[in-house]
Amino acid sequence: MEKLSVKQKRFCDEYLIDLNATQAAIRAGYKEKYAHTNAPKLLQNTTIKEYIDKRMAEKEDQLIAKQNEVLKYLTAVMRRELMEYVVVTVSEEHSYYAPDEDGKMRKRTDKTETPKVVPIPARLSDSNKGAELLGKRYRLFTDSVDMNGAIPVVITGEDELED
Repeated sequence: MEKLSVKQKRFCDEYLIDLNATQAAIRAGYKEKYAHTNAPKLLQNTTIKEYIDKRMAEKEDQLIAKQNEVLKYLTAVMRRELMEYVVVTVSEEHSYYAPDEDGKMRKRTDKTETPKVVPIPARLSDSNKGAELLGKRYRLFTDSVDMNGAIPVVITGEDELED
């Protein structure tokens, strides 16, 4: 593969951000006046095309979960190692004695409620589903099919047997 110039490499990197060739050419330093006509030419350059295809394949490889990653995730869910986060309201009460408008001491209670994020283990239903999917993957469960029964056989034809 041929070597890309600094400007061409910058064009490729900018193009991968939003897939807009004209804007990528401008951001890479090509003159705005000619960017509209130069951008398609840059994309037809085989060296640039190979570089962009290689980088897109790398990004796709990073974005798509592999088999081992899925199995590790399902195992962690099944074991309830993953935490879910829920918001709960925490109520606090503070009681004290204070004089009322007549000067008599009265008990007063101040209540405050504050939201708090609390981690909890994954739900049991999620754990069961993870175990089920892992069991299917490793063929731990077999479905038995009962095929007993009478099946009628009908023979049709135009030729009749003659004695």
